[in-house]
Order: sequence, then structure tokens, then C-alpha cells
Amino acid sequence: MQRRSILKATAGVAATLAFPRVFAQLWPSGPIRIVVGFPPGGGTDALARVVATKLTQMWNQQVIVETKAGVAGVLAADYVAQQPSDGSTLLMAHINSHALAPSLQPKLNYNAERDFVPIVLVGVTPNLLIANPKEEAKTVKDIVALCRAKPGQVSFGSAGNGSAQHLALESFKLQAKVDAIHVPYKGSGPLLTDLMGGQIQYSFETMTAATPHVKSGKVLAIAQTRTKRAKGHPNVPTMEEQGFPGFEATTWYGLVGPGKLPAPIAQKMNEDVNKVLAMADVQEKLETYGAEDGGGTSEKFAAFIRSETAKWSKVVKDGNIRIES
Repeated sequence: MQRRSILKATAGVAATLAFPRVFAQLWPSGPIRIVVGFPPGGGTDALARVVATKLTQMWNQQVIVETKAGVAGVLAADYVAQQPSDGSTLLMAHINSHALAPSLQPKLNYNAERDFVPIVLVGVTPNLLIANPKEEAKTVKDIVALCRAKPGQVSFGSAGNGSAQHLALESFKLQAKVDAIHVPYKGSGPLLTDLMGGQIQYSFETMTAATPHVKSGKVLAIAQTRTKRAKGHPNVPTMEEQGFPGFEATTWYGLVGPGKLPAPIAQKMNEDVNKVLAMADVQEKLETYGAEDGGGTSEKFAAFIRSETAKWSKVVKDGNIRIES
């Protein structure tokens, strides 16, 4: 009995010692890229850089944020789906690429569930209904009245056709029973530049991207689009508080890898990103951006993606929403 216990213990020690060697063979030896589907200046880029900086320090290995903007994040997702599943290339997945595009673009080159391995949810943010400060309509009620007085003339920018901002606008139009102009951009950065310059009037912009400009007074925050107020913007009322019961249109971000990413790598990355998200200075930054409810298991993230896909599929169907080619 004692000999059997000793043999079992010896085997356990050997397995424990062998695991790091096996894992070291799997782990990428060079720089790790986090691909972002939007230009610098947007929320996806901002959160990716927060995570990349901490992981670079934690892993003693360069973690680079790489931009591949286009098609509201779909271009980057398509690219990462085709990369080697060795952990060297990750995607900062986004509601656009993983929950909206499957309904809006049925001819996608990738399958959002089959071709990616969810690693961890980084954060969920409300969108902010923002305006150029010179606009006269500065409440949701007044914007609705303006849209009714000038049907098809009030402009709302988005980060692209089929983006979270676009779908938030479509939800608003359906619930308010108004018409407005949708102006798509190639990301939040150029959108915000034009809004601050007065070329467009409003946007349901991601809170992450809009917050610095709200804080500086360059844009005005009118409403936020979760049914609860974000900690980082306690004084901005929700759409629900301003007469739109149940209105919720969030933007979310999370790390995923190509579809055959080895489970040990995905697990290690999940554990380490959870450690990053728990850091006090990271929490402070996320709270400032309005990003909440991040972290947890990869299984939790996978279930979240499925629920979001089902929700927005219904909105697209009920609203007969089509994106322009």
C-alpha cells in the first residue's frame, strides 16, 4: 500500500514537472498580436491597449495591438479566423463581428462560433447618445421632436454599416417611430472628429470612445443605453429614464483566438487576463470608459456571445434592417 502511494506520488510529481515543458512547447515564442478591427481612437483600440500593456509586463513578452480596420470589425475577424491557431494572433472581438454581422451579413467568410475560441469577456459598455454641444436639441425628447419636424434630415454617425452604433440608431428609430440620416464611418475616431467639427449632429457612440471627449466638454452626453447607469457616468440618465422603457443597446469587447487554439493556451490566457482585469488601476480605467462586467470563464463568454447573437438577430428580423453594400 505504501509502495503504491509512493509510486502514485512520484507519477504526480513527474506529471507536474512535465506540464510546464509541454506548455512551453505550445506557447508562442515571438510577439503576440491583438488585432483590432477599428482605427485608433475608438473603444476597441483603447481597451486592447490597456490589456496588451499589462500582458506584456506579465508575460515578459511583447503583446502588440495591430489595426485592421474595415467593414465594422468584420475585416479583422475574417483575418484572424485564417491565422495559425498557435496563440500568436488574437482578436479583440466585438459585438459587431460576433453578434451583429452573422444576422446582417449571411455570406460571411467565417462562422463566429465555429472559427473562434472564446477566451475572456473584457467588458460591456453602454453606448452614449452624444451631440455636438452647439446643437439646440439636448434631450432625448427634443431630439425625437426634431426628427419628427425634419424627417430624414437629422444626422447620426456610426462606426460603419452594421455596427453597434448603427443598430442602436435603428432601435431608436423603431421605438421612437422617427426617420433620420445614418452616416457610416470607418470607425469611431473619424466619426468623433466630424461630430466635434459639426459635420454630423448625433451618434449612439460607444462609451469607451466617447468618454474622453465628454470629459473634455468637446461633445455632450445626452443619454446612456443600458437600463442601469454606468459607474463612470453616474449623472447621465438612461434612455429608459427618458421615456424609452427597456431600451438597451450595449457594446462589448472580448479576446478570442482562431478556432483550433489549444485549450491549455486559451486557459492560461483566460486566467491571466482575469488577473489583469482585477488590477486596481485597470479597474479604474475600465470604469472611466464605462466598461463593466468583464472577466469570468471562457464558457461564460461563449454563452454571452450566443445570447447576444440571438437578441440582435430578432431585432434585425423584426426591423427588416439591411446594411448598405
